[in-house]
Amino acid sequence: MTTLTEALDALVAAARAAGLDEAAARAEGEAVAATVSERSRGAFVDWCAQTGRERSAEEHMLAAKRGNRFRAGPTPLMAQLLLEKSAASADYAGALADVALAGSALGEPGPDAVGAATTVTTAQLGGGATGLTPSASAPGAFDLPTRQPVPGLGDQVLDQVRRVGEQVRRQLGALNDAAPPLPSPTLTSDAPTPVDASQPADGVQTQAAQPETPPAEEPKPEEPTKTVEELLAELDGLIGLANVKGEIHRQAAVLRVEGLRKKAGLESPTITRHLVFNGNPGTGKTTVARLVAGIYRALGLLTKGQLVEVDRSELVAGYLGQTAAKTAEVVKSAEGGVLFIDEAYSLSGDQYGKEAIDTLVKEMEDKREDLVVIVAGYPLPMAIFISENPGLESRFRTTIDFADYTDDELAAIFESMVKGADYDAGEPVLARLREILGAAERGPSFGNARFVRNLMEAAIGRHAWRLRDVAEPTLEQLRALEPEDLVVDPNDEAPAEPAAEGEVVAPADAPPAEPVDPFGDDATVARKPKDPQAETPEEES
Repeated sequence: MTTLTEALDALVAAARAAGLDEAAARAEGEAVAATVSERSRGAFVDWCAQTGRERSAEEHMLAAKRGNRFRAGPTPLMAQLLLEKSAASADYAGALADVALAGSALGEPGPDAVGAATTVTTAQLGGGATGLTPSASAPGAFDLPTRQPVPGLGDQVLDQVRRVGEQVRRQLGALNDAAPPLPSPTLTSDAPTPVDASQPADGVQTQAAQPETPPAEEPKPEEPTKTVEELLAELDGLIGLANVKGEIHRQAAVLRVEGLRKKAGLESPTITRHLVFNGNPGTGKTTVARLVAGIYRALGLLTKGQLVEVDRSELVAGYLGQTAAKTAEVVKSAEGGVLFIDEAYSLSGDQYGKEAIDTLVKEMEDKREDLVVIVAGYPLPMAIFISENPGLESRFRTTIDFADYTDDELAAIFESMVKGADYDAGEPVLARLREILGAAERGPSFGNARFVRNLMEAAIGRHAWRLRDVAEPTLEQLRALEPEDLVVDPNDEAPAEPAAEGEVVAPADAPPAEPVDPFGDDATVARKPKDPQAETPEEES
């Protein structure tokens, strides 16, 4: 069985081959493993041991929080490779899939870990796939290595993650075949020149063996980027968000005209491009930020159009004086694109956060021609955060409010997510989902799309758990979710195994087991309605 340590080493090697930052790749892998394993009992012990850390449930929790966004979209380095159409994207995605699989085996693995590993692996395609199908090109080229069964999981459960990982690799391989990678500084000068696919393999080797007389190559044009109209059409295709769509359309029109006026030599007032996104968790802020990055690039306002998503932990260091350098490094990685700071209000209130804000304001001024910053969070704390700092207030003049989704919109989002993960959810499953949504509390911490994504992950895990003893499941069985796969609380234990002879089984009405660990709680997951007769409801963080 490949350990997390081995999987992380392989990920770093894949990053090295792709010309990526190795430390950043290891951090991504550690976050992926943590978020996959956050609900597995005792996982933090294995995670700390295999990442070389002191035993700390809090370290595991913080890493899981950073990795949570990788369930909905690619990691920053994976996004960079996808943006560049790099030939290394399939290998790096495959290495991330191996890390997710290793993470799903930490501690006492269960269906939640399998579901999370599956969605993290699928998300590395870029979050926009409407279905994963194996490519006919180069069959077997990206096969996952053979692994031994993980105790407690069974081959069928592991195959669930392996199958998705293999499809991601093949899908990316097919995409790379269709769109050749952009020139990369990591390519060596003795790389074989492209040849017709109909030529035999020894013909390729013959050409590569004659570097002194290489055939002249015409420079390959860069893959055309999406137009503003195409990106706005993607925006309009999102479920809900009517107010947001209207505001982004308005912003695009204003900035387009500003650019045309500059080209015509006309005076034009400076329009602040930085944005404030107000909204509860899971309301589409990151998805829209990624589209904004593409729109600004298509308008010629940004040179790259990448999205770099961070929170306080990735800007603030442990000691005064180090935060400025850490923040400046993050801003440098976002130059040419959009820096998205989630829960930005958490930077206010202490000297460390103030140092990060001061550095951010300076960097925004120095890089104002090729950097856009979007800050996001709950409405009231964000309003206070912006108003307390004159430097921020003068730069963030446009606020876009993201409303909570309705039940019908959440059901449509769930159906889209399930389809994107190559599963089927019939009307009985959607009816069960609406029952859960109807009983869910809708406070400020309600997770919206994140809520239904967590339900889907738990359903995928329980689906795999149902099939773990089925030797040869049919294609329909591999795809079909059932209503019983949707649970009100994804923290519930997996369906109980039949009791072995002499085994003592707790009665059905016994109090629930204690939580996985005190740091494993996630306020955005689905949970059972609280008992109104309870003495003092526990306050959610």
